[in-house]
Amino acid sequence: MASAVLQAWDACDKIDTLFVLVCTVFCWTIVPTVGIAYSGYSWKRNGMTAAMPAVLTIATCSIQWFVVGYTLAYGNGGWFFGDFKHIFHRGVLAEPVGTIPAILFSEFQLVFEATVCAIAIGGFCERGRLLPVVFFIGLWSTFIYCPLAHMVWGGGVLGEDLGVLDFAGGTPVHVCSGATASAVSIYLSYPLFRSRKSAVRTPSHIRLHRPGNSFFQLLALIIIWGSWLAFDAGTTLALNFQSVMALCVTNLCASSGALTWASMTYFETGKWSIDATFMGAISGLVMITPAAGFIDMPTASFFGIFGAVLCRQALRIKFTKFAHNWRWVDNADTFATHCVGGIAATIFTGLFAQKEVAAYGGVDIPGGVFFDGNVRQLWVQIVEVIVGFTWSFVGSYVIIALIDCVPGLEVLALDKHIYEGLDLNETEEFLSGLEYPDEEDYAPTPNGILALE
Repeated sequence: MASAVLQAWDACDKIDTLFVLVCTVFCWTIVPTVGIAYSGYSWKRNGMTAAMPAVLTIATCSIQWFVVGYTLAYGNGGWFFGDFKHIFHRGVLAEPVGTIPAILFSEFQLVFEATVCAIAIGGFCERGRLLPVVFFIGLWSTFIYCPLAHMVWGGGVLGEDLGVLDFAGGTPVHVCSGATASAVSIYLSYPLFRSRKSAVRTPSHIRLHRPGNSFFQLLALIIIWGSWLAFDAGTTLALNFQSVMALCVTNLCASSGALTWASMTYFETGKWSIDATFMGAISGLVMITPAAGFIDMPTASFFGIFGAVLCRQALRIKFTKFAHNWRWVDNADTFATHCVGGIAATIFTGLFAQKEVAAYGGVDIPGGVFFDGNVRQLWVQIVEVIVGFTWSFVGSYVIIALIDCVPGLEVLALDKHIYEGLDLNETEEFLSGLEYPDEEDYAPTPNGILALE
């Protein structure tokens, strides 16, 4: 057996293997850094609670991926699921996947799953309990992410049969995480089961506030930006010119987004803001993800500018009276950046993808609407968005509701800013007396968005 493994190892390209191994190490840092970013968004007293779910994600996803995740996502199978051939990673050793060993391919894809999950649980930020998050991560990664990854990348219905173009995860990464966070947030506002009946877990619209720790946002900006270059470049699974182009367009798109958002904020408020720069860079990274291997540099710059403008406008939704009246909470800004940006990025990939750029990596694609005249690709990308959003939103809502049915796993946390100093008997009376603030109670934040004073 050892001889067979070593023979398979000899068949792998060592340069490509080293390249993907280094990219995997760099990409791993994204997962805990997402927690650092959420900690920066949160009130200082909630900082550690906001960061902890990302750490739990690493451990939980690693075990789930080893047991069943990899085979569900990348095993041979039907339209929606892979088979169970590789359960407990059976047979996943040195056999080449492309030019790299299968176990390294598995590890790189594990980082994808953990990253998406860390972003998705932003819906729990400052509102959800930590214990149910562990169960949510395990169930969500098995029944939401793995099937969607199989449909797009593992030989399923969207990638193999429909022909979607999704280089590094417009739908499986960003639309999926944004839809999931939205489903969780809505359930926490309108719980159906045990959280609803709890005397100490009354859902409320958490008070709007500025980021609690700008240094954490700066730290997250540095790590995520750098690691995302490896994220997109490593998706080629080989060291070729397409991987070089993917890295370059990713950096340019993030730069365009960061400068656009920061400049808009500066002209509105007269201040330069780390928060605005961070959000602009994230919107650029979201926009480039599904198209990184398919577009050129000028197009990438346009993607960054457009993504910053679009996501900034989407961010304003949570500050409206409509959002307050409907208890819409987006504390981690996951919907505004990842969901809205991911939808736009996936559709734009169908518009701007180029055969020539994909050919840098030896990949043959039909191209998009503007450069190659392939109008069909636009409708294919729209179908991918609809399927991905529906699958993620509905499935995540069902999972969080089922968890809330279990005694001891109530998903809604106590809102300390509402309940602090109150006797439990006064809670209902206090909440019923809450009123929506007048517009004059708002003040501009460094991000250029209005928030409560």
